[in-house]
Amino acid sequence: MKALVLKDYNFLEIAHVPDPKPGEEEILIRVKACGICGSDVHGLDGSTGRRIPPLIMGHEASGEIVALGQGADKFKVGDRVTFDSTVWCGQCAYCRKGAINLCERRQVLGVACKEYRRDGAFAEYVVVPERIVVPLPPQVSFVEAALSEPLSVALHALLRVSPLLGKTAAVFGTGIIGLLVVQALRLAGCSAILALDRKRERLRLAAELGATEIFHVNNSDQLSQATAQIVRRTSGGTDVAIEAVGLPETVTAAISCVRKGGTVVLVGNLRPEVDFPLQSVVTREVSVLGSCASAGEFELAVQMLGERKINVAPLISAVAPLEEGPEWFNQLRKGSPELLKVILQPGD
Repeated sequence: MKALVLKDYNFLEIAHVPDPKPGEEEILIRVKACGICGSDVHGLDGSTGRRIPPLIMGHEASGEIVALGQGADKFKVGDRVTFDSTVWCGQCAYCRKGAINLCERRQVLGVACKEYRRDGAFAEYVVVPERIVVPLPPQVSFVEAALSEPLSVALHALLRVSPLLGKTAAVFGTGIIGLLVVQALRLAGCSAILALDRKRERLRLAAELGATEIFHVNNSDQLSQATAQIVRRTSGGTDVAIEAVGLPETVTAAISCVRKGGTVVLVGNLRPEVDFPLQSVVTREVSVLGSCASAGEFELAVQMLGERKINVAPLISAVAPLEEGPEWFNQLRKGSPELLKVILQPGD
């Protein structure tokens, strides 16, 4: 089959590799659409340690079932489906209590690290366990379905702090996750949604999708000023802050932004470690929560797409053939402000 392979750090190439075959309780899917995630872009140079070449990346995908492994009986050949990025075992203590994102044997499609290697969906075909597959409603296109995974991540982050009705929230970073968080916060009934970013184009989109106020912050000083302004306008700080960047300055700003007793949810993880304002957290009793992937929200994400409660169309910047993958990765690495989600299509 044809695949987009990370042959070496900073080197992507279209190559022909053996077709995968489904094992027990696995499904072979012909990939129809796969989104380029920011984690894929950041993993190109090896700095994250999560994309060790050679590797087929890609974990935001949808497609059509072409073969079923032994024991896979929940679907049939020809079904339109999407699938989670997290491969969980279903047997460990975490899986048994529903915390599948914390699975002891957790793997992620399109990731290769010291612990495991699992090829992803930037290819004509991919094999996944039946248990992570979700059927697509007829009104959801393959391209739209590629946003199911990031939407499930956004929903999981908000469910860490639910209920949100009537609360105020700040969103640091209006990339794909941040923009999906903004929409979900609106649906949850937040009274105020304040979005911060350094890219004006994304902030304008955040306002269209539900942010009640936007703050353009181009450097650390502007970030501090905007945070102080938010604290004044909300009479002591927001109830919740969602940090969807993962940089030291935005983590600190998110913690500074919430009121005493407020909650910060950390979703972004660009850096493995950041400085932490310990005294501010302790003396103001701020709750700081990590949010990793999703834990059962994937089906909800697909349902919300089907019911048109979440609008993903404005987030899709380009749909292109798999062969154009290397060029689109280069464009995304340059940080073009007009680019959000790029969807690659391996077939017709």
